[in-house]
Amino acid sequence: MRDAVIVDAVRTPIGKRNGSLAGVHPGDMTAHVLTALAGRNELEPERVDDVVWGCVSQVGDQAGSLARVGILAAGWPESVPGTVVDRRCGSAQQAVHFAAAGVIAGQYDVAVAGGTESMSRVPMGSARGDGRPWPDSVLDRYGIDGFNQGTGAEMMARRWGLTRSQVDEYSARSHARTAAAVDAGAFDAQLAPLAGLTADEGLRRGTTVEKLAGLTPAFEADGLITAGNSSQISDGAAALLMTTSDYAAAQGWRPLARVHTAVLAGDDPVMMLSAPIAATAKALARAGLRIDDIGVFEVNEAFAPVPLAWQAETGAPEAALNPLGGAIAVGHPLGASGAVLMTRMLHHMRERGIRYGLQTMCEAGGMANATILELLG
Repeated sequence: MRDAVIVDAVRTPIGKRNGSLAGVHPGDMTAHVLTALAGRNELEPERVDDVVWGCVSQVGDQAGSLARVGILAAGWPESVPGTVVDRRCGSAQQAVHFAAAGVIAGQYDVAVAGGTESMSRVPMGSARGDGRPWPDSVLDRYGIDGFNQGTGAEMMARRWGLTRSQVDEYSARSHARTAAAVDAGAFDAQLAPLAGLTADEGLRRGTTVEKLAGLTPAFEADGLITAGNSSQISDGAAALLMTTSDYAAAQGWRPLARVHTAVLAGDDPVMMLSAPIAATAKALARAGLRIDDIGVFEVNEAFAPVPLAWQAETGAPEAALNPLGGAIAVGHPLGASGAVLMTRMLHHMRERGIRYGLQTMCEAGGMANATILELLG
């Protein structure tokens, strides 16, 4: 029976909006991680059956099938195809799911999955333009004028009884954990420096609850959500090399992990950010595992209430939840984040000998991906 394994994963450092990576075309950013992945593994690009790539804002510099653009920019053979996936913030994680399914089904022997987003060059919301994505039938169903993630984060905070101090404490901890990981060299083996950037650019060392408490709420005058307890707008890319155990052995590759379980879930589209809770329960049930069987959890820090509410519902231990920090400290390059988080989790699992890791991400429209990886060797 065929399986899907991940041989290697590499990412760029995450750049701040209008920071060090703003001058890099998204196609060249994609090419950079493809080239790095091939070089690290002596991969002959012509062996790649498909490049499955996440990107949310597919307009402007990110139009024209960013996967194919990246393939050509990398100088890979014209015979290598590519396609682009948009499941909002979970786009690159969905790319991994699709690549794994293709490998298991026998459609691919070798696939590369990942994602790119340059939020400096293609600002969030660009793909919408002057359009109106929600017809009256949807708005009338929920009795609202539109959907807003920030408002959803405020709703989550109220539903789970979170306080401003709790969300700010979580956010300060995210920066502290990222700083500790950087100082320990935890990211060194996964980074492909680009445009002079050698480390994640968004980290703010010395962030404290007191400093965060001084920030003004961004969405509701008396709300909890501020720029300090939300994910950062960022630029970045990541790529994962995927195949079967048998093919990897024939190539002399030693895979990092197996894609054990991959699921999706939907939940309230108005609150929008709560679906990781349902996705986690579904993944564990399908895998035949318990929360205590998982050694590390990557729950995307879109806003601090997301991982806090998720933890309250799942009972996952604090130490295992985003142990290297997350998007609050590092950034959230939308269509790339699923691959960025998975790259971080994979290398952490290998370094710590953690058998199972679970990743989940909230997505616009009230959806979520969840993936369980199993360490190999």
